[in-house]
Amino acid sequence: MDCPDFEKNPLIPTITQDAETMQVLMLAYMNADAYHETLSSGHVCYFSRSRQKLWRKGETSGHTQELKRIFYDCDSDTILVQVKQNGGAACHEGYASCFFREIEPSTGASQIIAERVFDPNKVYSKS
Repeated sequence: MDCPDFEKNPLIPTITQDAETMQVLMLAYMNADAYHETLSSGHVCYFSRSRQKLWRKGETSGHTQELKRIFYDCDSDTILVQVKQNGGAACHEGYASCFFREIEPSTGASQIIAERVFDPNKVYSKS
């Protein structure tokens, strides 16, 4: 097999990592169409489960992800993409990473541990 097994799993979890810093930016899903578009375009495309359609990262915000490397795991059911994150933020809430909250294990309390890169109200305004 030379690619993830989309016959076994039509939607495959996709971990996105900054290729330079190795920071985990986000988790999304790819179907076969998103995977092949990512390979052919050089920009990461996902499948949006909420919208039930292809999601070309950055099509609204301009914060695109340039594909640098792509991997899949030993079971062919998880993808890892390493990207150059354009625009400084992967998260729709304006943070560089979607993982901007940390949970204190002993109390379960969470706190925001990052600074916003952009104001999502300005980027995603409905004009």
